[in-house]
Amino acid sequence: MPPDSLPTPWKEFLSEIDAMLAEPLSLHCIGGFVICYFYGLPRPTGDIDYYTAVPANLNLIEMAGEGSALAQKCKIRLHHVGVTNLPEDYTARLTEMFPGMFKNLHLYAPDPYDFILSKLERNSEKDRDDVDYIFKTQNLNTQAVRERYEKELRPNLSKETWHDNTLKLWIDIFETAK
Repeated sequence: MPPDSLPTPWKEFLSEIDAMLAEPLSLHCIGGFVICYFYGLPRPTGDIDYYTAVPANLNLIEMAGEGSALAQKCKIRLHHVGVTNLPEDYTARLTEMFPGMFKNLHLYAPDPYDFILSKLERNSEKDRDDVDYIFKTQNLNTQAVRERYEKELRPNLSKETWHDNTLKLWIDIFETAK
């Protein structure tokens, strides 16, 4: 999405966060905001889910999270997702979402394979729809999904069989749709 097309209230919300920052802040984003405003799926979302903030010493929830003055004003919020599974080397593949739009605020999106794998844990209907959209619109390869899962995610999981079965279901859906 071109930076000038970030709609209201997102642009204003993010601009106000940027204005509060005295130093650069990087947010590793996941979820609905990423699929809508980076990958282009037209669906509603009311927050920006982030997994990691660098530096981590800012109170982002107080600044722009649920119940904050900014969230109440804009009717959207930042949301720290403390539990998600991302492949081991996901940070090397992050892409800045709106380069140059903000002075200190930098939002990063995972590559499409990492985005898909981040959804394995919850596996809700919305997650499956998001994953299906990403797979189709990004022309992804099921073997690459499997390989990244096996190499970078599966070794760090506690419920391997459950995740294996979810991934198999998703790959069956991807391959059936071709």
